[in-house]
Amino acid sequence: MLNPAPVAAAAAHDARRIAGERRLTAQVAEAVSAQGFARHFVPERWGGRAGTFRQLLDASVAVAEECASTAWCATLFAAHGRLAAYLPEEGQRDLWAASPDVRIAAAVVPPSGHATRQEDGWRLTGSWRYASGIDVADWVLLGSSTPAAGAEPGAQRDHRVFAVPRAEVDVQDTWHAMGLRGTGSNTVTTDGVFVPAHRSFTVGDLMRPMPGAPRCHSVPFPMVAALMFAAPALGAARAALSAWRTEAKDRAAGPAGGLAPRLARTYARVSGELRAAELLLTDVAERADTAPVTALAVAECRRDATRAAAMCARATDLLFRTTGAHGLLDGNAVQDHWRDVTAVTAHATLDPDAAGEDWARAELEAM
Repeated sequence: MLNPAPVAAAAAHDARRIAGERRLTAQVAEAVSAQGFARHFVPERWGGRAGTFRQLLDASVAVAEECASTAWCATLFAAHGRLAAYLPEEGQRDLWAASPDVRIAAAVVPPSGHATRQEDGWRLTGSWRYASGIDVADWVLLGSSTPAAGAEPGAQRDHRVFAVPRAEVDVQDTWHAMGLRGTGSNTVTTDGVFVPAHRSFTVGDLMRPMPGAPRCHSVPFPMVAALMFAAPALGAARAALSAWRTEAKDRAAGPAGGLAPRLARTYARVSGELRAAELLLTDVAERADTAPVTALAVAECRRDATRAAAMCARATDLLFRTTGAHGLLDGNAVQDHWRDVTAVTAHATLDPDAAGEDWARAELEAM
C-alpha cells in the first residue's frame, strides 16, 4: 500500500540537503521504496501491487507538499515500473526476481544515443539527458532509435527502450537547475554496453494493452503520462499557497479576515484555481482507472491533465508576484515552490496547446 506520510516526513527533514546536493538522500530514497512507490505498478507476480492511478496521484501530491523533487522522483519510479512491465518475461525477472522495490530511472524521450543490433541483443553507445533520480536508481531505461524488425534500409525506425543496470552506465553531473533541484536529473552515458534482447521493448508496445493485464497495464501511455508529470505540480502549488498565506497574514491588515483586500482577492482566486486543478486531475486518474479506453478518452485525459498543470503554474505565478520584495530573497518559501512548479510545467509532456490540438482533432473525428 502506498504510504506517503513517512516519505513526506523524511523529505521535509532532508529538504535542505536534497536541494544543496541536487539529489535525493539515501534515507529519502529508501523511504520511497519502503513505502511502496517503486512497486506500485509492478505486476503482482513479482510482488508488486499493480495499483491505481488515483492512489499514485494522491500520494504524489501529498509528498510534493513537502518536497517537489522527492515527489517527482517517487512518481517517476512508479511510472517507470509500469513501463518496465512491458519487458519480456525474462527481462522482468532480471529486474524484479529479488525484489519489486527496485528504483528505475529513465531517459526515454527523445530517443538518443546509438543502438547497434547484435545476434542476441544490442550495444548502446551515447548519452541520454535528464534521467531523474539516476543517482539513487538501481536500473535505468534508455530510449534509442533502431531499425524496425524486418524493415528495409531507410524505412521507418522503432523507438526502442532498453533496461540497463545502473552500475553499467556512467552519470555526468549536469543537473544545475532553477527548480526541481533535488531530482538529480543528470546525463547518462554508455560506451558499448551490451543489453540482451529480452531487456528491450518498443514505445509502440506502450500504446497497446497487454492481453489479460490488470487495468494499469491496459491503458495506452498517452492517457496517463501527463497525469503523472502534473501531480507534483499540484502539491508544490498547494505548498506555495500555504507559505504565501503565512507571509500574507503578517502584512498590511484589512477587513477581510486580517488580509488587505488585494491579498484577499489573490487568496480566493488561487485557492479556487488549485481546487479546480485538483478536480481535473482526480477525474483524469479515475477515468484512467475505470473508463472505456477510446481515442477521445485518451485525448481528454491529456487535455485535462495539461490544463490542470497550467492552472497550477498560473496560480503560483500570481502568488510569487504578490509576495513583495522579500519574495526575491534566497530561501523564500513561496519562491522555492514557484521555481518547482515552473520547472514541472516546463516539461514537454505538459504542453496544453499541443494537448488541446490533439483533443480537438479527436473530438471532431468522433462526431
